[in-house]
Amino acid sequence: MQLAKNSLDVGLFTNAPEEVSAFWCENAHVQFDHVLPVSRQVRQHRHTLDGAVLKINHAKDPLAPRGTAGYLRLLVACPDAAEPETVTDPDGNELVRWPAGRDGINHWALELATPSVDAFMAFYRDAVGLPVDEAMPCAVACGQSRIVGRITSDVPDRADNDVMMRPGLRYSTIQVFDVDAEYARIVGHDPAYGAQEPRTLGKTARIAFIRDPFGNWIELSQRASLTGPLPE
Repeated sequence: MQLAKNSLDVGLFTNAPEEVSAFWCENAHVQFDHVLPVSRQVRQHRHTLDGAVLKINHAKDPLAPRGTAGYLRLLVACPDAAEPETVTDPDGNELVRWPAGRDGINHWALELATPSVDAFMAFYRDAVGLPVDEAMPCAVACGQSRIVGRITSDVPDRADNDVMMRPGLRYSTIQVFDVDAEYARIVGHDPAYGAQEPRTLGKTARIAFIRDPFGNWIELSQRASLTGPLPE
């Protein structure tokens, strides 16, 4: 996979954007950037961390009940953390303030539930095409960010995550140069990985969604500000 940005973006949904934003700014040291209207129902409060974006999506209408989370928590490298410290935001999302550099984490790492290393690698290494992070036993690199598998038998059924708009950590975004080619390549491994085919959002971006075998949503984004003008 050819990345257009050296980091992974992370998205969550909430009905309490002010409280959630304040928590992440204070504890993860992200910086508020701007609010992006996504639709009539959603406004995205964008926060940055060394080029990556934490997308706090404010849903106008009440969200469906919190589902079984495939994405478990976000580990954020913090220079002032001597040991891992887990704190919880107002919606119940776990942030781990991680000692910078430990296990090779110098940015942030999104942790998800997986039944085995083989199941994790079959998707994230073989289908998506991200390189293995040798510093951790079950992890791949997305530029300076990491995606980490936690081996557990408590993995949600794929159907548990059919609705993306629920409270919590709900999707990640990988910025690529050619979203059509990357989507076709990944779905070529298994048609079940496809979630939403590529579509263009004005002159801003062309996006698609895939899902891992555990139901987690992953946005593939070809953003004009990173890759140049979008294809006609």
